Amino acid sequence: MTNEPNNADSIAQFCRYIAEQKPLLKKHYEQLLAQDLSRQQWNGCFQRNVPAVLEHTYNDALAFIQTLPFDSTSSPVNKGLSDLTKQALSAFDGFIDDFLLFVVDKHRTSCALSNFPDEHKPDKAYVNEVKRDIAGLWQHFAVAVNSHFLECR
Repeated sequence: MTNEPNNADSIAQFCRYIAEQKPLLKKHYEQLLAQDLSRQQWNGCFQRNVPAVLEHTYNDALAFIQTLPFDSTSSPVNKGLSDLTKQALSAFDGFIDDFLLFVVDKHRTSCALSNFPDEHKPDKAYVNEVKRDIAGLWQHFAVAVNSHFLECR
């Protein structure tokens, strides 16, 4: 009998964890937006709060994945990328798109933001600027996850 970690079970557990985070992510965004509005800090709230929520989510996800048992000695590594990294990151497929749709809808239906057109109806350029911020957070997260798996040898 072996006590070796079952990578498939740990990946499945991580995927469940990420799925459970989606509603919490939305609540966290709503809280930050409400705080901004109560402080009359509506200018830039989309670009400020989306990355803040995602950074928090990625930090928590990294901390969670580090608690799971993995054995990467038999997992292939191609060009420095662990196969386990690809599997873990697949838990986020569609994650950002869904979140951004929620946030943009939240802004468009907010009466409090209706006097601030850039925030009430973020245009494509503004959304793309936020997506670039998100890309930097994602890159940092993905590298940290990959480093974790490379060190689990």
